Amino acid sequence: QVQLVESGGGLVQAGGSLRLSCAASGRIFSPNAMGWYRQAPGRTRELVASVTETGTTNYADSVKGRFTSSRDNAKNTVYLQMNSSKAEDTAVYYCFLRIRNGALYDYWGQGTQVTVSS
Repeated sequence: QVQLVESGGGLVQAGGSLRLSCAASGRIFSPNAMGWYRQAPGRTRELVASVTETGTTNYADSVKGRFTSSRDNAKNTVYLQMNSSKAEDTAVYYCFLRIRNGALYDYWGQGTQVTVSS
């Protein structure tokens, strides 16, 4: 059983920084990717960033140049460094782990609230 535990959410002023962390545990096969989705009230869940085991990253256009995602493979942990925060970044952020083991298996964290005050 794979579990993901997030930390680091909270309140930040516009223009400020926040760092999210997500640690995965359990049977984690390769290849895999980890990253973050977010969901704001009344909106669909959207991909924010993803990182493969080799460090290849992918970002939503809305966060490029402001957010950076990285991972520590030894710790099965992914990070999201949020800089130059905007009010529109306010959402619940969900960590994910996608494993390709024949089929695709997705695992999710419980979500952490990020609120950017303007």
